[in-house]
Amino acid sequence: MGAAYFYHLTRSPLENTLPVLLEKSLAAGWRVVVRGVDSERMDWLDQRLWLGPDDGFLPHGLAGGANDAMQPILLTTHSTPPVNSAACLIAIDGADVDEHEVARLERVCVVFDGNDDAAVQKARAQWKALTESGCRAQYWSEETGRWQKKAESKP
Repeated sequence: MGAAYFYHLTRSPLENTLPVLLEKSLAAGWRVVVRGVDSERMDWLDQRLWLGPDDGFLPHGLAGGANDAMQPILLTTHSTPPVNSAACLIAIDGADVDEHEVARLERVCVVFDGNDDAAVQKARAQWKALTESGCRAQYWSEETGRWQKKAESKP
Protein backbone atom coordinates (compact mmCIF):
# COMPACT_ATOMS: atom_id res chain seq x y z
CA MET A 1 0.00 0.00 0.00
CA GLY A 2 1.26 3.45 -0.91
CA ALA A 3 0.82 6.74 0.85
CA ALA A 4 -0.62 10.18 0.17
CA TYR A 5 1.69 13.17 0.55
CA PHE A 6 0.08 16.60 0.82
CA TYR A 7 2.24 19.55 -0.25
CA HIS A 8 0.99 22.92 0.99
CA LEU A 9 2.46 25.62 -1.26
CA THR A 10 2.85 28.99 0.45
CA ARG A 11 6.07 30.39 -1.03
CA SER A 12 6.70 28.65 -4.33
CA PRO A 13 4.27 28.40 -7.22
CA LEU A 14 3.30 25.05 -8.69
CA GLU A 15 5.51 25.55 -11.74
CA ASN A 16 8.58 25.70 -9.46
CA THR A 17 7.61 22.87 -7.12
CA LEU A 18 6.27 20.37 -9.63
CA PRO A 19 9.57 19.85 -11.48
CA VAL A 20 11.28 19.01 -8.18
CA LEU A 21 8.64 16.40 -7.36
CA LEU A 22 8.85 15.00 -10.88
CA GLU A 23 12.65 14.72 -10.76
CA LYS A 24 12.49 12.89 -7.43
CA SER A 25 9.83 10.53 -8.77
CA LEU A 26 11.83 9.71 -11.88
CA ALA A 27 14.96 9.21 -9.74
CA ALA A 28 12.98 6.64 -7.72
CA GLY A 29 12.30 4.80 -11.00
CA TRP A 30 8.62 5.73 -11.10
CA ARG A 31 6.48 6.75 -14.03
CA VAL A 32 4.19 9.62 -13.12
CA VAL A 33 0.74 10.92 -13.96
CA VAL A 34 0.06 14.59 -13.25
CA ARG A 35 -3.70 15.03 -12.95
CA GLY A 36 -5.28 18.46 -13.21
CA VAL A 37 -8.81 19.68 -13.74
CA ASP A 38 -8.46 22.10 -16.66
CA SER A 39 -7.07 21.23 -20.10
CA GLU A 40 -5.85 24.78 -20.74
CA ARG A 41 -3.91 24.73 -17.48
CA MET A 42 -2.38 21.38 -18.46
CA ASP A 43 -1.37 22.83 -21.85
CA TRP A 44 0.26 25.75 -20.03
CA LEU A 45 2.06 23.38 -17.66
CA ASP A 46 3.24 21.30 -20.62
CA GLN A 47 4.80 24.42 -22.14
CA ARG A 48 6.42 25.38 -18.81
CA LEU A 49 8.01 21.94 -18.50
CA TRP A 50 9.37 22.13 -22.06
CA LEU A 51 10.90 25.53 -21.31
CA GLY A 52 12.78 24.29 -18.25
CA PRO A 53 16.57 24.24 -18.01
CA ASP A 54 18.45 22.07 -20.49
CA ASP A 55 20.10 20.11 -17.69
CA GLY A 56 16.73 19.48 -16.05
CA PHE A 57 14.77 18.09 -18.99
CA LEU A 58 11.70 16.19 -17.86
CA PRO A 59 10.43 13.75 -20.49
CA HIS A 60 6.67 14.17 -20.62
CA GLY A 61 3.61 14.46 -22.80
CA LEU A 62 -0.02 15.51 -22.75
CA ALA A 63 -2.55 12.70 -22.62
CA GLY A 64 -4.31 11.96 -25.86
CA GLY A 65 -1.25 11.28 -27.99
CA ALA A 66 -0.25 8.11 -29.76
CA ASN A 67 2.58 7.47 -27.28
CA ASP A 68 0.80 7.97 -23.95
CA ALA A 69 1.76 4.50 -22.72
CA MET A 70 5.45 5.29 -23.24
CA GLN A 71 5.51 8.63 -21.42
CA PRO A 72 7.57 8.73 -18.20
CA ILE A 73 5.40 11.71 -17.17
CA LEU A 74 1.86 12.02 -18.49
CA LEU A 75 -0.18 15.20 -18.01
CA THR A 76 -3.93 14.61 -17.96
CA THR A 77 -7.30 15.75 -16.71
CA HIS A 78 -8.72 12.21 -16.70
CA SER A 79 -9.22 10.11 -13.61
CA THR A 80 -9.04 6.79 -15.42
CA PRO A 81 -6.19 4.44 -14.49
CA PRO A 82 -2.92 5.69 -16.01
CA VAL A 83 -2.01 4.17 -19.35
CA ASN A 84 1.71 4.77 -18.75
CA SER A 85 1.95 2.27 -15.84
CA ALA A 86 2.51 5.11 -13.39
CA ALA A 87 3.64 4.38 -9.84
CA CYS A 88 3.03 7.97 -8.75
CA LEU A 89 0.07 10.29 -9.17
CA ILE A 90 0.48 14.02 -8.60
CA ALA A 91 -2.89 15.75 -8.24
CA ILE A 92 -2.91 19.50 -8.81
CA ASP A 93 -5.50 22.26 -8.78
CA GLY A 94 -7.97 20.24 -6.72
CA ALA A 95 -7.99 17.11 -8.88
CA ASP A 96 -9.70 14.20 -7.17
CA VAL A 97 -7.88 11.20 -5.72
CA ASP A 98 -9.31 8.20 -3.93
CA GLU A 99 -8.20 5.54 -1.49
CA HIS A 100 -7.99 2.89 -4.23
CA GLU A 101 -5.34 4.93 -6.03
CA VAL A 102 -3.38 5.35 -2.81
CA ALA A 103 -3.54 1.59 -2.24
CA ARG A 104 -2.54 0.76 -5.83
CA LEU A 105 0.26 3.29 -6.38
CA GLU A 106 3.59 3.82 -4.65
CA ARG A 107 2.72 7.44 -3.94
CA VAL A 108 -0.07 9.93 -4.44
CA CYS A 109 0.88 13.59 -4.08
CA VAL A 110 -1.72 16.28 -3.53
CA VAL A 111 -0.20 19.68 -4.29
CA PHE A 112 -2.28 22.68 -3.31
CA ASP A 113 -1.98 26.46 -3.18
CA GLY A 114 -2.05 27.66 0.42
CA ASN A 115 -3.00 31.15 -0.74
CA ASP A 116 -6.29 29.87 -2.18
CA ASP A 117 -8.93 29.19 0.50
CA ALA A 118 -10.92 26.87 -1.77
CA ALA A 119 -7.79 24.82 -2.52
CA VAL A 120 -6.99 24.54 1.19
CA GLN A 121 -10.54 23.40 1.98
CA LYS A 122 -10.43 20.82 -0.83
CA ALA A 123 -7.09 19.46 0.44
CA ARG A 124 -8.47 19.22 3.98
CA ALA A 125 -11.46 17.27 2.70
CA GLN A 126 -9.14 14.96 0.73
CA TRP A 127 -6.93 14.41 3.80
CA LYS A 128 -9.97 13.55 5.91
CA ALA A 129 -11.45 11.18 3.32
CA LEU A 130 -8.17 9.36 2.69
CA THR A 131 -7.10 9.03 6.32
CA GLU A 132 -10.57 7.93 7.44
CA SER A 133 -10.45 5.20 4.78
CA GLY A 134 -7.20 3.92 6.29
CA CYS A 135 -4.62 5.47 3.97
CA ARG A 136 -1.24 6.53 5.28
CA ALA A 137 -0.71 10.25 4.74
CA GLN A 138 1.83 12.98 5.38
CA TYR A 139 1.33 16.71 5.35
CA TRP A 140 4.26 18.91 4.28
CA SER A 141 4.45 22.70 4.40
CA GLU A 142 6.99 25.17 3.09
CA GLU A 143 5.85 28.06 5.30
CA THR A 144 9.30 28.45 6.90
CA GLY A 145 11.07 28.46 3.54
CA ARG A 146 12.04 24.79 3.80
CA TRP A 147 9.80 21.78 3.44
CA GLN A 148 8.82 20.41 6.84
CA LYS A 149 6.61 17.47 7.74
CA LYS A 150 3.80 18.89 9.90
CA ALA A 151 1.56 15.85 10.32
CA GLU A 152 1.43 12.14 9.67
CA SER A 153 -1.42 9.68 9.76
CA LYS A 154 -0.87 5.95 9.90
CA PRO A 155 -3.58 3.31 9.46
